[in-house]
Order: sequence, then C-alpha cells, then structure tokens
Amino acid sequence: MSITATEFKMNLGKYLTLAQTEDIYITKNGKIVAKLTNPNQDRVNIAKSLFGVIPADMTLEEVKEERLGQI
Repeated sequence: MSITATEFKMNLGKYLTLAQTEDIYITKNGKIVAKLTNPNQDRVNIAKSLFGVIPADMTLEEVKEERLGQI
C-alpha cells in the first residue's frame, strides 16, 4: 500500500495496525521516502531466503572454513 506523508500523519494508528500485515510505503511529492513494515515478518523472509544456501553434502564447519578462506 502506498500513502502520502500527510495521510500517514493524520491516521498514524490506522497505518501502524495495517503494517502488521502489509508493507506501507510513504510518499512525499510523489516519491517513496519511507517504508513501514512488520520487523518480525522481515526476519521470517530473511530466514526463508537462506534455506538451501549450504550444499547438502557439506558440514557447517566445512562451509565456515571455505568462506573464511576467501577473505
């Protein structure tokens, strides 16, 4: 959902409630200046994006050694 900064200021409580379930993009002069989001949902999305990153045939220690050796 996208709203103006003025709309956001006039209805802060409404948008805080809505941010629990969807991202709120706040615009000023037609440009997005902020994003109001549920911080817990961001963590879930980040965790989901990590599934499958480590190959099944490698241990966590092997991955750490490989990554640290590349620095």
